[in-house]
Amino acid sequence: MRLLIASQIDGGAEAELRSRHDVVSRIGASEPDLAEAARDRHAIVFRSGVSLGAPVLHAPDLRLLVRAGSGLDNLDMQTVSARGIELRRVPGPGAQAVAELTFAHLLALARQLPRADRLLREGHWAKGELDAYNLHGKTLGVIGLGSIGSRVAELGRAWGMRVIGCVDRPSDPRRLEFARRGIELLADCGDVLEQADFVTIHVPLVPSTRGLIGSAELARMKPTAFLVNMARGGVVDEGALLTALTEGRLAGAGLDTHVREGEGADSPLASLPNVTLTPHIGAATIAAQREIGRQVVAIVDGFSREHSL
Repeated sequence: MRLLIASQIDGGAEAELRSRHDVVSRIGASEPDLAEAARDRHAIVFRSGVSLGAPVLHAPDLRLLVRAGSGLDNLDMQTVSARGIELRRVPGPGAQAVAELTFAHLLALARQLPRADRLLREGHWAKGELDAYNLHGKTLGVIGLGSIGSRVAELGRAWGMRVIGCVDRPSDPRRLEFARRGIELLADCGDVLEQADFVTIHVPLVPSTRGLIGSAELARMKPTAFLVNMARGGVVDEGALLTALTEGRLAGAGLDTHVREGEGADSPLASLPNVTLTPHIGAATIAAQREIGRQVVAIVDGFSREHSL
């Protein structure tokens, strides 16, 4: 099968694919360059950070798209549907890794780790200057209780936190399952924002969630609360977040996803001491990427056999 790899994947997985398929790699290429590379390809493997619009998706032989992860906000779904291109995702392996990075941000914010690290490197023993918070006994609010949010909620319970969350139209069995796991579902996400000491965001970027957390929503949060966005940059209004942080209406924030991503994309929040920033590395652990790669290989091999490509 003729395959285009548009994003970096596990090296072992790429080697396997190259051993059985005609593989072209275009990591970090522009959309016009990807469109040129895709012209004779049967399949494309991609992650976040690469845009697959109509120019790429109109490649005449394109039959399969493999998302090595979960989010689809970088994909022109209308064209995918219109052309009947099969889309396969690999969302599971990265969920635990993203949940763990969520708690890395929570702990870094609660204990002021970036500031403590900076002061010590500058020669200041600031032991008495760093106000910090326990996670135990605090309220964790989880917006979006899918595969990632559910794991974050479970970790919160393990840390001794009260966990509250909101889900769009939960079924009765799902509501009962959350209750069994000690997770309280609230009818209104605004109530979650008002009650939580720590809020984490885990929703896909779709029209209904773009700008989900803006000025009005941030105003409902406690001034002592922290916000962590592990979803997509467009879910949180970064301008409104910057204003809330600089005006002291929010204690701090952590972001793994950003409105502008990629080399040279500076965050407007970078100068703030009460903000932790990571470059969209939620699922970027060795174990997660290795398993994602294994599943990508299985998908490509299976499709190739099924369609004799």
